[in-house]
Amino acid sequence: MKYAALLLFSAILFLSSCGPGYDYEKQYDFEDGNWAYEDTLGFTFTIQDTLSIYNLFLELEHSTGYNYQNLYTQIHTRFPSGKRLTELLSLELADKAGVWLGDCNSEYCTLTIPIQEGAYFNQAGEYTITVEQYMRVDPVEGVRSIGFMLEDTGEKRGEN
Repeated sequence: MKYAALLLFSAILFLSSCGPGYDYEKQYDFEDGNWAYEDTLGFTFTIQDTLSIYNLFLELEHSTGYNYQNLYTQIHTRFPSGKRLTELLSLELADKAGVWLGDCNSEYCTLTIPIQEGAYFNQAGEYTITVEQYMRVDPVEGVRSIGFMLEDTGEKRGEN
């Protein structure tokens, strides 16, 4: 009986630990819960297969006392060729009624935000994604961590 219970517990633990497998993931924590302008977050990864299709995500953890519905960011992409592309992106953290999105407890919410789905990279080599807070306040209070994840979808361009 003890052996069966241990086996069942082990199987549940194993299955609950299975989640998306990311090709790249990195997280920055803000110990004091403040994200300042000078806190530029860099994520560098290498692409080898230019036919693969990827999903790109940001994962954000913020306090339930965060004062805004969204978080404005500037995202810079540096390509292997050295070219750099900049985009302003509003990360929506609450719906129009002010209800927090994501997984929340009484203190914090964690939200995974797709920033680009079905993406592909035309050049093999090293890419750097840089994320900066772009709010009208410095620092932004209530941001606990920001992470970036790159997921290979298992699909290839040209397949149907």
